[in-house]
Amino acid sequence: QVQLVESGGGLVQAGGSLRLSCVVSGRAVSTLRMGWFRQAPGNERQFVAAITWSGGSTNYLDSVEGRFTISRDNAKNTVFLQMNSLKPEDTAVYYCAGQIPRFTDSPSRDTDYNYWGQGTQVTVSS
Repeated sequence: QVQLVESGGGLVQAGGSLRLSCVVSGRAVSTLRMGWFRQAPGNERQFVAAITWSGGSTNYLDSVEGRFTISRDNAKNTVFLQMNSLKPEDTAVYYCAGQIPRFTDSPSRDTDYNYWGQGTQVTVSS
């Protein structure tokens, strides 16, 4: 069965950087649109970033544009989220997600994703 495992979260000071990784098993990551979502305490799950199966198109939450970069390494079956200039409001559990491509699917709609990881905690201190 398809499994997604996130890693790379932790505690970092404001202005610092983290790189999250998501290793996919059971299905080639090259066949999926991959995304990152996050959920802070008391808030709904929020779209962060997505990348197409080909890597030719990306989407970002406005508040992370220019600070976060999503990428993929199909040979390693892994997707990454490089997070720079982190802010306290970035604190959340970050989830990796995979979407079986359909023309009607949105890169930012969580209900359009088929596979989910367990999440990794990112905490940004002031």
